[in-house]
Amino acid sequence: MTQRLEGTVALVTGASSGIGHATALELAREGASVALVGRREDRLTDLAAEISQAGGKALAVPADITTSQAAAEAVERTVQGLGRLDTVVNNAGLMLLGPTPGADLSEWQRMIDINLMGLMYTTHAAIPHLVKAATDGPRQVSDIVNISSLNGRHAFAMSAVYSATKFGVGGFSEALRQELGRQHVRVSVVEPGSVDTELRTHNSDVVQQLIAAGLGDIERLQSQDIADAVGYIVTRPRHVSVNELLVRPTEQV
Repeated sequence: MTQRLEGTVALVTGASSGIGHATALELAREGASVALVGRREDRLTDLAAEISQAGGKALAVPADITTSQAAAEAVERTVQGLGRLDTVVNNAGLMLLGPTPGADLSEWQRMIDINLMGLMYTTHAAIPHLVKAATDGPRQVSDIVNISSLNGRHAFAMSAVYSATKFGVGGFSEALRQELGRQHVRVSVVEPGSVDTELRTHNSDVVQQLIAAGLGDIERLQSQDIADAVGYIVTRPRHVSVNELLVRPTEQV
């Protein structure tokens, strides 16, 4: 089978687990060299080895993208190590749920820093390389894919600040799409419903029990389901831009 991303380079944030891990593998299967960005270096190293053993190419880039300097350095390490940059998947995120009254403000700041500012810092640093890739790259198009959430469309109780960050991702993405489209830099948002990842385990036991009770015994999405969506988006022909993609478990209302 033809590898549709052969000769291109992708950067995936939050690549150490869950959706980021699955997406990195998916893009590597499509022929892209992949920069694996995240804070857990051991996991990134293991994933890079897995990709290499399968015949692909990957670069582990340990970084905390919540500062503009670290995000810019991660992008530069990618370009220096892999030669170019054609695709950015902004996946790194944090979901800390709970009531707004009496909330721990440091948790709000952490979500804003990673879900919104980290995404914007990485994107800002990547744009010049993506514009260049769309001009001289093998596919004559480049992609920014921002992983948002169902909470970026619908706000729910107990998720005020998490939803605020994800609504922000949607607004940022749409404005950026309008700015970059004529340069063939596509901007897409993927909005997963409930996915079976470690994201919810960052919450207290009480909140986790509330999440489980709210969802019941539905069959949740898997990380690969979202990786498939990302793979679909970035392999479309140059004239096709998938702006927004909402993916729910079939049983989730």
